[in-house]
Amino acid sequence: MAIGQQGAGGRIHVQRAAAVATVLLDHPGRMNAITVSMWRELAQAFAALSADADLRCIVVRGAGGHFAAGADIREFPQVRFDPEGAQAYHRQTIAPALQAIARCPHPVLAVIEGVCVGGGLEIASVCDLRLAANDARFGAPINRLGFPMAPDEMRGLLALAGRAVTLEILLEGRVFDAQEALSKGLLTRIVEVAELESEQAATVARLCAGAPQAARWNKHMATRLGAGKPPLTDAELQACFAYASGPDHQEGVRAFLEGRPPVFKGE
Repeated sequence: MAIGQQGAGGRIHVQRAAAVATVLLDHPGRMNAITVSMWRELAQAFAALSADADLRCIVVRGAGGHFAAGADIREFPQVRFDPEGAQAYHRQTIAPALQAIARCPHPVLAVIEGVCVGGGLEIASVCDLRLAANDARFGAPINRLGFPMAPDEMRGLLALAGRAVTLEILLEGRVFDAQEALSKGLLTRIVEVAELESEQAATVARLCAGAPQAARWNKHMATRLGAGKPPLTDAELQACFAYASGPDHQEGVRAFLEGRPPVFKGE
């Protein structure tokens, strides 16, 4: 079932097929440039999907052969007209959408083709995995527009690629190919254009085959153990191992010993 939300020239579609949801960025004729309404709908969509315990995976894609060409610059004279407007736009519109994606407990896969620049790259950076066609293009040439990347938006790129790559992207403002993006650590892997759909299906199948609770804990701990974070408390350490008495762990071990695929229930 597809749920389309009409924005000012753009839409966010949410499609559900069994335990997999697809979030589609759709702004025809604009390479999916993201409007204010689309950013807000993206935050709402991920808030709803995060609360759906039956999900096993979320795919983020763009319509029409592109991922996203960043924020819709045509709106800037109205929504970024002064320092207060710029701060509200970045902190109250874009940041909540990126945070909603980053904090989603389910595995999130970005499937990238065509253009993935600016806000599109920011969205991809906060996903867990990034699969790209080998003809995709990346970058954040916002220096040509006369402004830096906002702190809440830089955070995801820094965490993914590090300071040196982030500064190279922002200071040079180049648009580069998928192979270079892979070498910079921005992508999980790249495939031929003709193989993108089959590789997406295979990746989703692998994500769905794993124990949901294990995936949630892995995501949580990857964030919790980040640089600068305090040591785990005794209570946190005990919580990490609570899975051992759970049905999914027992099912996983039993299935392995019996030579069959496990059937996880997310418990």
